[in-house]
Amino acid sequence: MALMSEAFPIRYVEPVFRPPSEARALILPVTDGCSWNRCTFCEMYTEPQKRFRARDEQEILGSIRRCGERFGPELRRVFLADGDALVLPTRRLLDILVAIRTHMPAVSRVSSYCLPRNLRKKSVTELRELADAGLALAYVGAESGDDEVLRSVNKGETCDSTVDALLKLREAGIGRSVMILNGLGGTVLSDRHADGSARLANAAQPEYLSTLVVSFPKGEERFRSGFPGWEPLGLDGLFREMERFLGRLELARTIFRSDHASNWLVLKGTLGADKERLLQQVRAAIERPQSATLRPAWARGL
Repeated sequence: MALMSEAFPIRYVEPVFRPPSEARALILPVTDGCSWNRCTFCEMYTEPQKRFRARDEQEILGSIRRCGERFGPELRRVFLADGDALVLPTRRLLDILVAIRTHMPAVSRVSSYCLPRNLRKKSVTELRELADAGLALAYVGAESGDDEVLRSVNKGETCDSTVDALLKLREAGIGRSVMILNGLGGTVLSDRHADGSARLANAAQPEYLSTLVVSFPKGEERFRSGFPGWEPLGLDGLFREMERFLGRLELARTIFRSDHASNWLVLKGTLGADKERLLQQVRAAIERPQSATLRPAWARGL
């Protein structure tokens, strides 16, 4: 369903997604859907109306101009939607960023989701141009750092390809927010998933790191079709995987969050300064689950 009104001059194709930390950002679609859209765990862009396409450049620039006229002084952040805005050619992205700076001068941060595959053809020089034009943060769903897990969920990436993209972003001066899916490897690959994900984070040293719990609001059939034998982790298994993951992290200064609606146990801190405190919280939940402060099941809606 496409929505647009005189009161809000952007055409949205529902459903619309954005990272939790972009709750106050203007969501500006520059593409619809996801150019990969084959990950078996992801249900975000499976609706027919979310078939991938790049939006018309004049439509995007017109939306920026109208939003600037109507809301300009109030806008501080812009999130470029949908699934992977950085698939667009660098020139188009630069035109969009320049238009945001021109019509929304109060905006201090522009961010976007980013598939590692979409940076393979972009040089560090191009990414620096985007950073200079205002692109400040890229959200990268790494999901896992273990190649067997990544193959099983049809991610289309490897640990190395994701690390390469994250290091390229760092060299260009663009911040990185990396997401790992707790429980993605199921019972059989849990240890590999935790170990590989820690290796990925250690190699990239991202500015932000978060974990979500894998979940399937629309059912597990699509996921299980490509991952035979997968069995979900219970609470104890999720917590033990988190303990293993945190214990192997060697991060110098990364803001860590495990507070998405899917998470049972809310964790917040800076790694490595808060590593031991976070581990103590997880171990307490393992040893005394009945006394741990967990998010109630009814509050875990996605």
